[in-house]
Amino acid sequence: MTQPLALIFYEQLLPGSQLIHRMQDLGYRVLTVLDVEQFAAVVAREKPMVVVVDLRVRKGNILEEVKAVKANGETSHIPILGMAGDPDPKLLAAAQAAGVALVAHVSSIGGQLPQLLEHVLRVE
Repeated sequence: MTQPLALIFYEQLLPGSQLIHRMQDLGYRVLTVLDVEQFAAVVAREKPMVVVVDLRVRKGNILEEVKAVKANGETSHIPILGMAGDPDPKLLAAAQAAGVALVAHVSSIGGQLPQLLEHVLRVE
């Protein structure tokens, strides 16, 4: 049986690399995207089971890329889990409007990952 694919977008090494290892521990194959401008294209090509995005980007607009994923009929069903530091209400509202199913605090995502994945996979 093939392992499910998780796609992870991040710019910062930590927690990105930790999240990769945690997803692998949970039985996922992991593909990373490091360039925000390639995000939607990689999701469309690979069609992962779940996507995790770091909302704290310095270059580009990840929420526009999330909107593109959700607007594509072939990828709109893919659940997207966001992670951020102390997100302000505007960021949370913008993430939800773009199509992010749930936003978790970056410091706790590793420990709560199984529950978070269960939630986003059930929501979608």
